[in-house]
Amino acid sequence: YICPLPVSRLGTHFGKVFLLDIQGNVQVFGLYTREGFHENFDCPIKVIHFRSMLNWLNRWKMSVLHEGEGSITNIQWRANLIAWANNVGVKIYDISTKQRITNVLRDNVSLRPDMYPCSLCWKDNTTLIVGWGTSIKMCVVKERNPTEMRDLPSRYVEIVSAFETEFFISGLAPLADQLVTLYFVKENSDHMDEEFRARPRLDIIQPLPESCEEISSDALTVRNFQDNECRDYRLEHAEGESLFYIISPKDIVVAKERDQDDHIDWLLEKKKYEEALMAAEISFKNIKRHDVQKIGMAYINHLVEKGDYDSAARKCQKVLGKNMDLWENEVYRFKTIGQLKAISQYLPRGDLRLRPAIYEMILHEFLKTDYEGFATLIREWPGELYNNMAIVQAVNDHLKRDPTNRTLLKTLAELYTYDQRYDRALEIYLKLRHKDVYQLIHKHNLFSSIEDKIVLLMDFDKEKAVDMLLDNEDKISVNRVVEELADRPELLHVYLHKLFKRDHHKGQRYHERQIVLYAEYDRPNLLPFLRDSTHCPLEKALEVCQQRNFVEETVFLLSRMGNCRRALQMIMEELEDVDKAIEFAKEQDDAELWEDLISYSIDKPPFITGLLNNIGTHVDPILLIHRIKEGMEIPNLRDSLVKILQDYNLQILLREGCKKILVADSLSLLQKMHRTQMRGVRMDEENICESCHATILPSDMAKPFNVVVFHCRHMFHKECLPSAGTFCNICSAKRRGPGSGILEMKK
Repeated sequence: YICPLPVSRLGTHFGKVFLLDIQGNVQVFGLYTREGFHENFDCPIKVIHFRSMLNWLNRWKMSVLHEGEGSITNIQWRANLIAWANNVGVKIYDISTKQRITNVLRDNVSLRPDMYPCSLCWKDNTTLIVGWGTSIKMCVVKERNPTEMRDLPSRYVEIVSAFETEFFISGLAPLADQLVTLYFVKENSDHMDEEFRARPRLDIIQPLPESCEEISSDALTVRNFQDNECRDYRLEHAEGESLFYIISPKDIVVAKERDQDDHIDWLLEKKKYEEALMAAEISFKNIKRHDVQKIGMAYINHLVEKGDYDSAARKCQKVLGKNMDLWENEVYRFKTIGQLKAISQYLPRGDLRLRPAIYEMILHEFLKTDYEGFATLIREWPGELYNNMAIVQAVNDHLKRDPTNRTLLKTLAELYTYDQRYDRALEIYLKLRHKDVYQLIHKHNLFSSIEDKIVLLMDFDKEKAVDMLLDNEDKISVNRVVEELADRPELLHVYLHKLFKRDHHKGQRYHERQIVLYAEYDRPNLLPFLRDSTHCPLEKALEVCQQRNFVEETVFLLSRMGNCRRALQMIMEELEDVDKAIEFAKEQDDAELWEDLISYSIDKPPFITGLLNNIGTHVDPILLIHRIKEGMEIPNLRDSLVKILQDYNLQILLREGCKKILVADSLSLLQKMHRTQMRGVRMDEENICESCHATILPSDMAKPFNVVVFHCRHMFHKECLPSAGTFCNICSAKRRGPGSGILEMKK
């Protein structure tokens, strides 16, 4: 405890009250016991500091550490270090070595030390903070290098930070890495030139090497501050607790660190509700006086008062959480102020739900004023939240007044879907031509419900409808679809055409009907159909094509029925297309057709030109040239003859090239066969004579023996072959020809 006061003062320490006076009396009274102590010194006692009550319960030995530099105004003792301040400066004494370490001189000697006393405090066991006038120094006691000691103390002091403050320092106290400062403030008057005393300030600063940063500042209201001087204020702190005592002649102010509750109080006072809510959520384990939900409710009320209903509704989701009673209260409050729409999108809709009446109330509100909003809620809300039948009835009532409203119809279809009345939903979707109709059919397997609605589906989207029907033939048969589309041949054609594309045989019973459908609605695909179908009645197809004068299709059918001459005649007479006629003749590869083509073309110069240009590879051009009448003028005859000669030369070159390749290949294969047949043949005990079936090699290899091996790899003893045997008996019997020549081995 420190009480550096020039008059009688009271102080406490370890449950004791201390009384010091200028006559040298020191008295100790127990707060909780009758224990006491009284001692008289030979001089006035202004400052006292002790470390333990044991020092006072026993007699002491007095030692003078320093004297002769005026009054000592402050003492601070930490571990083995004692610091005191007098009129000259601050001394630091090391008890363990009984050496004075340093002397920190007073900076501003113009200030009276009795009016502006020194403030001291230990930050830790080696860091002393000195405040005097407007100057603050941070002094660190360090160990000296043994090689540098000589007659110097074992420790020295280094000033690590020194800076000036704006006001006079009345007290200092450490706060973690920061510093609590009590300032005596003088300010200039706006009306008079003289200074006046203002309220003292309690600041928290962050020391820097050559300056400081202000963290917070508070002006303190104490009685008679206008009459106080710098020496009248003291700042004390309880070590180990974040408590600070500001002592003035008439007041003692206790200061402590603000906790999260204090911070939230300040935020709420400033109407910073969002920040208060965030702070409460972050520190919910540490707050004692506040409740997160109550702060949230205050924030919601504030937003409602401001008219920011959307933000208030959005905060309900976070603040109200799982409290269904609070949710219902808020919904009714929003209904009272006419803002149900604002809260609708934030209502709980998962495992925790409100009563169905709440959701129905909101849906009815939207149905009265906002069809689009109503439809959005129906799409977003699960059907279990409300009574579906009641909402369906309400929608039907509105449709009576506006039966063509697409939004209401679509929403009604969705409600029917939730209620599993899919047939009703399907009717509405088809009526609206809605794209979700096919998805609805697939999802809920409604194929039995669409058997009588195939025409509607086809009218809506032919491609999607046909694909769906063909993909689900097991559910809706081809016969059923054809029956439904019988009165709409254009739609029937689309269906049967796609069916034929998928499988040429699946709809064979309808191929005859398809002939007329293709002729009527899709002639470009008629000829491909006739080519690919093997179940189409040719006579019926020919009749239809002839009735409609479809020449190309008729030509194909005639050729397929074997009447190629009639088909060629139609090409020449009706199409008058020599290229097609030549192409047709090439496809049929019939000499009689070529003769007919030449006969028909012989008196038509353009046709002769076409023939000369194209028949060189199928018919001898000389036959055509000999039949051309003398004097007939033929267009581009010279070019045609040149082409014939070029084609002939090309054929000769191709033949010669092929001949060379054939001869070279034959020679190569002959040489390969010769090399193969000249190779040796391996024989062992497993080989047998093909005639006597005995082992080909004798048991006594020392005796001479003769073996005949043919190129076909059949082996005989020589004596087992006929005398004139030059060919293998087995292969000759099978007529295998050459390759069974003899390869004789003797020993």
